[in-house]
Amino acid sequence: MKSSSLQVGNFTFEWGSRTYVMGILNVTPDSFSGDGIIAKGPAVEVSLSQAKEFLDAGAHILDVGGESTRPGSAPVTTEQEMERVIPVVQALKQNFPDALISIDTYKASVAVEAFRAGAQILNDVWALRADPELGKVAAKYRVPVILMHNRSNPASVEVREKLGNAYIGSEYQNLIEDVKRELMDSVAIAHKVGIPDGRIILDPGIGFGKTVTHNLELINRLDEIRALGYPVLLGPSRKSFIGFTLDLPADQRVEGTAATIAIGIARGADIVRVHDVVQIARVAKMTDALVRRV
Repeated sequence: MKSSSLQVGNFTFEWGSRTYVMGILNVTPDSFSGDGIIAKGPAVEVSLSQAKEFLDAGAHILDVGGESTRPGSAPVTTEQEMERVIPVVQALKQNFPDALISIDTYKASVAVEAFRAGAQILNDVWALRADPELGKVAAKYRVPVILMHNRSNPASVEVREKLGNAYIGSEYQNLIEDVKRELMDSVAIAHKVGIPDGRIILDPGIGFGKTVTHNLELINRLDEIRALGYPVLLGPSRKSFIGFTLDLPADQRVEGTAATIAIGIARGADIVRVHDVVQIARVAKMTDALVRRV
């Protein structure tokens, strides 16, 4: 490991000792998973209620995002994204001062305002490739950065009623080696702007520019991503590859998610990013008891 632990605020991540759970707060009207907060009522009120449920169930991180990243989704403006997420981050910090908050964004200006509002972790689905200023912002605020592999291409999206969207045209010379190489390219970007190894977390990007078969293989071979020496975040929750495998819509994928999480932990995942925190926190605890033996 590049570093065996990470201090964020008053919280210490002890890598390898247990699995940490990240609960998803989608401050959007159009989440693929059907859990978009804006569609449910006042964003701050709904977010606080969901956050309390997550924290009570054992979540370690609250991940706030204001733009849907489902295949084929339309981008939102910087102003729209800020209007969605900043009041939520502020309210979370005020009501749950000890909770760790991550901001799910690839825009530097959104990240700046989120860090000022109380966010402490950056979760970037484009791994510092979309906005050249984002890495500098993360370095300035000295926050951990989650670098996610992403080969999304809207032109290669298949849409199926009930099951949602999936990527069908992504091509890799060698899936694992290509993902590893591109993740390390993003690590080099992070290093160049002054982000040290100890604040870097890798995410193989389940569902982003990958077919169903690619996603299944990545999870089963996650240990090869972990062997790069960085903590690994796994985010398979409710995604379409589970739907296509089980022929089930997003709101019926908790068991499929549980299976991917259990295997992912056995293969070395350190953080799991999920919608169904109550159930998956139990899965993580049980899997840790089986495979970590600490």
